[in-house]
Formats: sequence, structure tokens, C-alpha cells
Amino acid sequence: MKNKSFTWISLLLGLSLSIPNTFAQTKKPNIILVMVDDMGYSDLGAYGSEINTPNIDKLAFEGIRLKEFYNNSICAPTRASLITGQYPHKAGVGYFDINLGSAPYQGFLNKESLTFGEVLKTAGYNTFLSGKWHVGKDKSVWPTQRGFDQFYGILGGGANYFDAEDIPLGKPYPVALIENNQQIHPKPNSYYFTDEVTNHAIKFISEQNQSEKPFFLYLAYTAPHWPLQALPEDIAKYKGKYDLGWDALRKNRLAKLKSLGLLDEKQTVAEKDTEIPEWDNLTYDEKELWKAKMEVYAAMLDRVDQGIGKLLTSLKELKQDENTLIVFISDNGAPAEDVAHWGDKVGKNSGPVGTSGSFESQGKNWSFLSNSPFRSFKSFAFEGGISSPFIAWFPKKIKGGSINKGTAHLIDLAPTFYELAEAKYPETFNGLKTNPLPGKNLTNLLFENKELQREEGIFWERAGNRAVRKGKWKLVSIYPSYQWQLFDIDKDRGETQNVASKFPLVVDALSNDYFKWADQNGVVDYDNIKPTTPLLPVRKSK
Repeated sequence: MKNKSFTWISLLLGLSLSIPNTFAQTKKPNIILVMVDDMGYSDLGAYGSEINTPNIDKLAFEGIRLKEFYNNSICAPTRASLITGQYPHKAGVGYFDINLGSAPYQGFLNKESLTFGEVLKTAGYNTFLSGKWHVGKDKSVWPTQRGFDQFYGILGGGANYFDAEDIPLGKPYPVALIENNQQIHPKPNSYYFTDEVTNHAIKFISEQNQSEKPFFLYLAYTAPHWPLQALPEDIAKYKGKYDLGWDALRKNRLAKLKSLGLLDEKQTVAEKDTEIPEWDNLTYDEKELWKAKMEVYAAMLDRVDQGIGKLLTSLKELKQDENTLIVFISDNGAPAEDVAHWGDKVGKNSGPVGTSGSFESQGKNWSFLSNSPFRSFKSFAFEGGISSPFIAWFPKKIKGGSINKGTAHLIDLAPTFYELAEAKYPETFNGLKTNPLPGKNLTNLLFENKELQREEGIFWERAGNRAVRKGKWKLVSIYPSYQWQLFDIDKDRGETQNVASKFPLVVDALSNDYFKWADQNGVVDYDNIKPTTPLLPVRKSK
């Protein structure tokens, strides 16, 4: 009997040791998803920047970075895909958080597209959101009505960082700053929003630590989205840092991207937009304004990084650091928007750059630096609009310092998180048939460093801007032109050589894939649904 018992014990032990990288033998992991707003691909130290981001860099160098991770080019459609795992039209936010009269463009998440909160709660998770929602204004679709146990933040696209006033973008929101289901009214200049987003996130996970449940935290910073407003002590760190101007600093970033292994020597880099002037041709006053803008922008990211440092400290104090996956991304590329100088369309300055009276934005000139080495900007389907840094950190489970090509998309995070959480995505929910998840599970990529195998393409449409990425090929057209351009992204991620005329069969095949996807997701011709008044003045992407 002893020998038989020993044999069975040995067999079971051997089986348990032979199980591949899995979390079945341990407590379910906590998951923290961090998203920043309007940050370019190369704005982190670990992605080539001169901005001081040591805590985020720690996550990068101890975890995995992807060279190719894609968003949806602008705030609301990106968040719709991220939160539900669906393409934005399928989730109901094909254009923005405004209703254009049909289900794919209703401007809020539909009930057939389940949120992280709704699915992870079924797997025993506490679910929290601190920061920006932007996928539904009506109270019936606020975060706490869509599966999140607690919420602190704003419903809309942005707000003043010092007094919680809503940005006057389109029609004002019924409320600006809320906690759970109640509007709150902090006194002007009594707080800094980025800090409050961090503080509430730490509060949420600290209070739930005795529950013995795992948690999911969606930490959605508005920084560094305009208006450019930062704390004086952070701005002071960057005085003189941008005196060289965007031309010289872009060369520095490109060199660092290559030294980090994120940009191959044989890869193209984007050509300079013809509307961006030579730094040396600016007047003294012009340089002073532009330097001030980037100093504040850098200070805003610096404060986010300080918040990540506080979060990591709290995780360690709560003894949760070794059982927590952290993923860090940006919602789109840096913008070409110059909002303070567009007259009455958005806002005006009533104070110096960086203060609560400032309505300055980074502008195309500095965004060209932020989006290095890519072409174009936020809201466009070129790489500069849809590319994000991607960092995943999980102590002892993700190999430190890894860099992978990736070619992943927002829709891939939901199936990845649900796999780790052992959460079954339901076919029906509250009596409705759910939209199936179209994304790929990234666990083999993240935990075994295996290249992601994706047979189907990745697709985009937003305000008439269209794109397909499949293998090395990328097909793209920019509204109002419907002429396809084709790029070999393996060689030309700078999108400098349109090879559509050389490979017409590739264009035809990818175009057919696009229109099939568009039909399945309810995408319509933008000319038939576009709002009579655009949200913002749109500048041509070259």
C-alpha cells in the first residue's frame, strides 16, 4: 500500500510540474490596466524619450515591450474597444460619444458588448475604474451600471486639471466629476486631477484587500491630454530641456529607439510634415511659447509616472505585487490639435501655459516628436495615429527585458485577461445574446515570448479614415480620399513608399477583407453619417 500511495503521489506531482505556464495552481491574479491619453509612441524613457519616467520604465525593463500595438486613433472608439473587446462600431461607438442615429454610431456601449467589469465580476473579481470613461453620458450607462464596483473620474473627453470643469467640446456633459453615482464639487485649485486619479485607485485596492478576492483596476489617466496644465514643481524639472527644438530632439529619440532595440536600422522613419517649421527659423517669442508647451507636457507625464510609483509601493505594502499583472498603453498617438488658437471653437487662454487658465495643446510640431518614428497624428489611420507603446509586467511570470514584435490590438486584451482570470465569456447576458470576442489571447506572447499568430487582419474605420493590417501589409486611405495606399510595414513602418501600383492583387485582397469586415460591423460611408458640425477643426494629415 505504501508503494502504491507513493507512486500515485509521485505521478500527481509529476503532472503538476509538467503543466505549462498557468495560474491554476495559485490565487487568481490581480489585473491593472493603465491607459494614458494622447501620448505618442516615443514619449516614455523606455521607448526613447528624454522625459523622466523611471517607474514606468521599471515595468518595461522588468517586463515585456511590444514594438507593434494598435489602438483606434482617438479617445472614445479606443475605449469602446478596450473595455468590451469589440471593434468600436460593434460596441456602439463607431465615431465618438455622440449619437449619429444608428446602432453602430449611437455613442455609448450597447448591452450586447460586455465590459471588463461585467465579465470579471462573474469570475469573483472586485472591479474598479479611476479616471476617464468617455463611452456614455447617460446615467444608465455609467461605469457602476456596467459592472464596475467603484468609479471615480470624468464621463467625458477631458476636464480642467485643477477645478473639474468640463471641457466645452460639443455639448457639455450633464456632470463633470463624479464618484460612483454622485457628482462632486472640489474647490478650484484644491487638487490636481492626475493625483486624484492615482489616489482613488490606491484607495480602491487598499479597501478591498481584506476581501480575499482578486481585483481588476482600470486606471485611465487623462494626462497628457490638453489642456496643458501641470504642477509648478514638475514644470521646473524641464526648464531648458526643450531649448534644442523638435528637429534635434527627434534625432536624439530616433537614435535611442535604435539603441533600445525598438527601431531596426533598416526600418524607414517618417518624413517630416511640410507644415512643421524648422526650429531655427522661429522667432524668439515663438520659441518661448513652444518650449513652454513641451515643458508642461513632459511635466504632466512625469506626474503620471510618480503616480505609478505610488501604486507600485502600495501593491508591495499590501503584499499583492507578486500576484499582479500590469499592462500600460496609450489611447492614440499625439495630436495635431492646436485648440487654444482655434478661436471660439473650443477654448481660450486666460492664464499662462501650465496654469488652470491655460488651454494650450501640444500641437502638431511637438507631436511630430512624440510620434517618432511614425507618420501623422491622432485621429488618422497612419502609424502615428494608431500606434501605442505596450508594456506588460508580472514579477516572476513575465521574462524581464523582453521585446517582441507583437502586432496586437486593443481587442486582444479582453480574451487575454479572461483567460488569466478563468472567466468564461458568456454567450448570453441578462437575456441578450452577446457579441462574440474577435480578438486573440496574448498569453503565449506575454508569458512564453512566442510570436503572435494572427491569420485574419486588423481593421480600422473612423470618420472615413480606413486601414487594414495583415501580415507585413498595411492598406490605408485618409478621408476625403478613398484611394488606397499600400505599405510594407516590415520594411517601411514610416509609411514613406506607397507600393499599391506594384501589388494590385494585394490591394484587391485586403480591400475585399476590409469591406467584408465593414459589413459585419455596421460601418457605413462617412459621407452618409458625418455630423453637420465636426467635433474639432480637422487638419489634413500628410
